[in-house]
Amino acid sequence: MSKKPKKGEEEGEAGSGGAPKPGKKKLFMIVGAVALLALGGGGWFFFLKKPSAEQIAAAEAAAAAKKPVAFVEMKDMMIGISAGGQQDRQPIVKIKVVLEIADAKASEQIKPLLPRVEDAFQVFMRELRPSDLEGSAGMYRLKEELLRRVNVTVHPAKIDAVLFKELLIQ
Repeated sequence: MSKKPKKGEEEGEAGSGGAPKPGKKKLFMIVGAVALLALGGGGWFFFLKKPSAEQIAAAEAAAAAKKPVAFVEMKDMMIGISAGGQQDRQPIVKIKVVLEIADAKASEQIKPLLPRVEDAFQVFMRELRPSDLEGSAGMYRLKEELLRRVNVTVHPAKIDAVLFKELLIQ
């Protein structure tokens, strides 16, 4: 014969498979409320808090301290590059470059050195193949290498960027 379950066993079975205990429910509500308060405070701090007068003054001073950017335009260059593979004719690159300089005074120091810069560009570019210039990655590598070479050439001064006005490969 089977035994009859006792009253404690019936309640234990029903309690284990049913809804969470009232103590756990309160804990979840408290944790949720604390999380909402923390998110609200963080949102207010990052998005709604106005900058102090010191922060505004520092930003204005930094903007006023920036010097105007100067640009030095180089001559157009036509350079014959290495034939990649079995091509009948030598590929030619026509390039027009502008140098970006953070200081207008430095641009006056660089202008007399432009023939050296052109020579450095031509010596490097003569060894390029058309496959070296394919895609945006090839153009980026060319720009970075030209920037490195121009900075070595005009060492005391510093060039911030090499900008392409025109680049044609035939």
